[in-house]
Amino acid sequence: MPLRVVMAASIIACGAATPQSRQPPIVVKFSHVVAVDTPKGRAAEHFKRRAEALTSGRVRVEVYPDGSLYEDGEELEALQLGAVQMLAPSLSKFGQLGIGQFEVFDLPFVFADYPQLRAVTEGPIGRKLLRELEVKGLRGLAYWDNGFKSFSATRPLRGVADFRGLRVRVQSSAVLEAQMRALGALPQVIGFSDTRAALRDGIVEGTENPISNLVSQRMHEVQGHLTLTRHGYLGYAVVVNERFWDALPGDLRRKLEQALDESTAFANEIARANNDEHLARLRESGATDVYTPTEAERLALRDALLPVHRQMEARIGKELLRDVYAATGFDRQVP
Repeated sequence: MPLRVVMAASIIACGAATPQSRQPPIVVKFSHVVAVDTPKGRAAEHFKRRAEALTSGRVRVEVYPDGSLYEDGEELEALQLGAVQMLAPSLSKFGQLGIGQFEVFDLPFVFADYPQLRAVTEGPIGRKLLRELEVKGLRGLAYWDNGFKSFSATRPLRGVADFRGLRVRVQSSAVLEAQMRALGALPQVIGFSDTRAALRDGIVEGTENPISNLVSQRMHEVQGHLTLTRHGYLGYAVVVNERFWDALPGDLRRKLEQALDESTAFANEIARANNDEHLARLRESGATDVYTPTEAERLALRDALLPVHRQMEARIGKELLRDVYAATGFDRQVP
């Protein structure tokens, strides 16, 4: 357990004993690992503004972007210990807690568009998944989009054969590792903030990201090729420490829920616009080769990746997969 996580948790525990008569603002530390100008970064700042305004300063939100407080491998443990109160980790991260069901969002081509995605995140499946976090001392509050992912690399990626032997950075996810192996690529689990350096130093040769992540971390500067595959989805769950949340005065909790509802609408609206804007910039710059696959190339990629659904059935859960397929209208038999 990192020493700084333990120390921070101890400090916060001591702070909780402050006499009520002083009534200092309740501090919500919101840690995340992406840049301020990403959809998640901007949504976190929006939540800070709305939470502080709606509570008339009774709550102070401190946002720590870019892994400045806790990095990828530390933040969930810090939240469980109470060293931070709020996170918005990528959905893949919950597999590290033993809740592999969240890796259903990592499955390739499981969502064709945003309406299919919303059928899951805004319906009973999404709510049920968030409740699964309570056994780990977390309360799931909302889903925030980043967007649909595309492949980028130091060499052109036109067909499935081009992935063979490519060292590709992935998040820690059994589904994503299986996805890359299905393409003949070599998955490398590397922290998000370390990915650009790994590309620069030749440790990996490719990534999969929504365009906003690619540009905000300047990964496009060390990869010359982007293929608009939209093969997968990257999103986040806003989670809080359950003990902290339940101990809040009811009126404050309702105000924070209102701030979060507003921030969720804001997050999901700007995610699409942000990705479109960054893609336009990449095209205009001419420094990155942006390739749109033909329909035949996209179908070949889909055919190569669909067997991953069957491979991950035991980990994700057959019943959950069936429910997701029904909600999205998944329109093709998985090999």
